[in-house]
Amino acid sequence: MTHRAQNQLANWKPTLAAIVAILLWIGYWYWGTLEAMAHIWWRSETYTHGLIVPPIALWLIWCNRQRLATMQPQVAGWFALPLAGLVFLWLLGDLTAVNALTQFAVIGLIVTSIMGMVGWQVSKALAFPLFFLFFAVPAGDFLLPRLMEWTADFTVLAVRLSGIPVFREGQSFVIPSGRWSVVEACSGVRYLIASLTVGTLYAYLTYTSLKRRLIFILVALVVPIVANWLRAYMIVMLGHLSDNKLAAGVDHLIYGWVFFGIVIVIMFAIGGRWAEPVRPLQPVNLTPGHNLQEPRHPWAIALILAIIVAAGPLYEKRLRQTNTDAVIQLSLPATAGSWRAEPAAIDWQPQFANPSAEQHSTYRNRNSWVGIYVAYYQNQNYDRKLVTSTNVLVTSTDPRWQIVASRQVNSSFGSSQVAFREAELLNKLGIADDRYIAWHGYWINGRLTSSDIEAKWLTAMAMLTGHGDDSAAIVIYAPKDSATKDLPAFVSEAGDEILRSLNEARLK
Repeated sequence: MTHRAQNQLANWKPTLAAIVAILLWIGYWYWGTLEAMAHIWWRSETYTHGLIVPPIALWLIWCNRQRLATMQPQVAGWFALPLAGLVFLWLLGDLTAVNALTQFAVIGLIVTSIMGMVGWQVSKALAFPLFFLFFAVPAGDFLLPRLMEWTADFTVLAVRLSGIPVFREGQSFVIPSGRWSVVEACSGVRYLIASLTVGTLYAYLTYTSLKRRLIFILVALVVPIVANWLRAYMIVMLGHLSDNKLAAGVDHLIYGWVFFGIVIVIMFAIGGRWAEPVRPLQPVNLTPGHNLQEPRHPWAIALILAIIVAAGPLYEKRLRQTNTDAVIQLSLPATAGSWRAEPAAIDWQPQFANPSAEQHSTYRNRNSWVGIYVAYYQNQNYDRKLVTSTNVLVTSTDPRWQIVASRQVNSSFGSSQVAFREAELLNKLGIADDRYIAWHGYWINGRLTSSDIEAKWLTAMAMLTGHGDDSAAIVIYAPKDSATKDLPAFVSEAGDEILRSLNEARLK
């Protein structure tokens, strides 16, 4: 090893030591978030790629080690500002139990801390490996409804163009040979995330110009979506033409992955035709007599970053101490105007997991009836939370109930105004055409909303201001033929009584 190389290595030692220390510090304070992320990698086929993202990022850095050794790491204290923003983002995510938000924030803490310790110039050389770490965040479930809708739209259109009659309701459709449904596994989100991750890495390793890299990443984003549409269409046609002997059961998933693998291989092969020769990385040339200097105050900056990193979990712990462990006493009013409470009229209940308390009743007024379900949540965490993708009116695998249409309606709720989410429910095992209209909204610490994002934001603000996280889901439903008249009448007349019951449960 030459004297110059020894100086270069010695120049990096304090910075590397400080980086290791700050990463261990982040691991200590945010271990729960990192552990939850690792569990998702391990148990979810959609996000298994997260297991190899950190090793790939480290490998990319190692491949660039010679050029990095010639560069001068310089701490940049101003990175403390975005670091503080990410800590606050993690705090919001943790208070509202949003896994994707907390995990994104923790990866951001890791990336920003490293950038703060090495400075802007070195960070530019590390840009892609650090950016690639964000692919470890298991996020993408929010795309499921839209992808499922697009897949159903294309499949129904393609089947009709093939000369086969189709009757569609929601994400389900019927053809002469049988019934098909587009469920979560058919959305193509697995293909999309896998293609985007691998395609981004391929673009970085294959091309040197930013334009070609971005074009290929766009292709890697579009191709799996279209490929999934074709996959769904071919599976339906295989089933139809083979009298449902082919592409039935788990076979259609296997066929799907085989088809997707072929499409990706073709995409990479075509992309390789425009591969650019790798430019050799030029080391930083130092002028004669110029010596690399030891970074200034790396441990001082590391201490500042460490204090900011710890602030989020410490403040979160303080906020959680204000939570109470009292048993929720939730009771709906026996009467609400001209409506009187009775047991639930139908054998259906929304699927909300682990509520602190719940009530399900029917209210009658002469020959009309309206059902109401309330799921109350307090002291929410990752196992018990109001707003989550698994809390739904009907699951996609429900053998009896199905959502066939949805939209938004505005109505008065007592003296309040709220935009409800409306869903049309079909009882597939019922006699004749057994349908119901359900209105769904949230009550967050006294405020009404039907937006998942606003509900999360209101919950976080209530926690930050010391008002707790008391929240509830309110679902009101009625038979379809009378819902247009009865639902607005009920919520207008009984809304204030229901809100009073929720406020009483919060204050007890």
